[in-house]
Amino acid sequence: MDFALNDEQKMMIDTIRRFIAEELHPLEDALENTGALPDADARRIHAKAKELGLFALNMPAELGGGGLSNLDRIICEEQFGHTSDMLIRRAFGNVYEPLLHCKGEQIERWLKPAVEGTRTCAITITESGAGSDAAGIKTHAKRNSEGQWVLNGSKHFISDGVWSDFFLVSAKTGEKEISMFMVDKGLPGFTVGKDQAMMGIRGTPHLELFFDNVVLDDATLLGEQGQGFKLAMGALNVVRLAQVGARAVGKATHVCELMLNYANDRKQFNTKIGDFQMVQQMLADSVIEINAARWMVYHAAWMLDQGLDAREQIAMVKVHAAETLGRVVDRAVQVFGGMGFCKELPIERYYRDARIYRIFDGTSEIHRGVIAKSALKKGAVLFDVNR
Repeated sequence: MDFALNDEQKMMIDTIRRFIAEELHPLEDALENTGALPDADARRIHAKAKELGLFALNMPAELGGGGLSNLDRIICEEQFGHTSDMLIRRAFGNVYEPLLHCKGEQIERWLKPAVEGTRTCAITITESGAGSDAAGIKTHAKRNSEGQWVLNGSKHFISDGVWSDFFLVSAKTGEKEISMFMVDKGLPGFTVGKDQAMMGIRGTPHLELFFDNVVLDDATLLGEQGQGFKLAMGALNVVRLAQVGARAVGKATHVCELMLNYANDRKQFNTKIGDFQMVQQMLADSVIEINAARWMVYHAAWMLDQGLDAREQIAMVKVHAAETLGRVVDRAVQVFGGMGFCKELPIERYYRDARIYRIFDGTSEIHRGVIAKSALKKGAVLFDVNR
């Protein structure tokens, strides 16, 4: 394994960093204060990202996407972590891998428009009674007398629900069978509920969706009947590694850089606070944990590129990266002192934003259970190239 960055990867990082600094950072304060991103700004950053080739990086090049390897994508996702969630979604696209199972008319109807950015998609798994337990959903779809699918149920905490015009909906199609459907917004019986206000990640809507006898044609079934749980878990694994693990490392790095700069500048008792040993411990622990998390993320991405099963490694990434981010921003508040607690600086925003990383896409406790069960069977070293 060689994780030394080549010239192309370095250029990619520089391009993304410059784009974030010039186009996205200036929008962050207004987004935080208003909780909304104006349509004009959303269209502008979307167009600029496409112009630079930064849209839908996870999709194959033949479809118009970036065609990146898993490792290259992860390197980009880490940089995305240096800005706000909503700006990432609008600028770089949020095209879910299950769409690659589209075939026939589905390709022109849903897949290509999503990759091109002319249609926006959200994935809907979570329900009020099924969060980490993705198999515990109640939403269901049954055939009617005319052979059409009829969808009933509800979803909540659906990110990007306001912007999306179609949704990947997991639904039971049998007693122990889950399938996935592509459901267009605006269909009769499909209503959008309230936006659940959140403590952090302001600007990203989290909606309720309700399905009351929504009639779907056969073309809406994504993949094969009964394949929905597999598609959902595949999508979640990618999200856990890229949008949680890599972005958490990026966010922690961004906060740590601010903390290091402040420790170098701020003086108390005629001494830079970075010279105080207790502050140095917080800085050192942050740097150690961030770099450990980064290599865990890179290693898991490398495994995927080798065709290896990385589920256990991704579970470890989800826990370690999310909790590293939480510890780093907590230390940042402490190092910044009173200024870290006030809204004049973004540190308190990062503190609020970081908390959800230990919850969404499987809580830390759920993933620790997965890791422990695997370790009890396989031992402490869950990955061995000689196996």
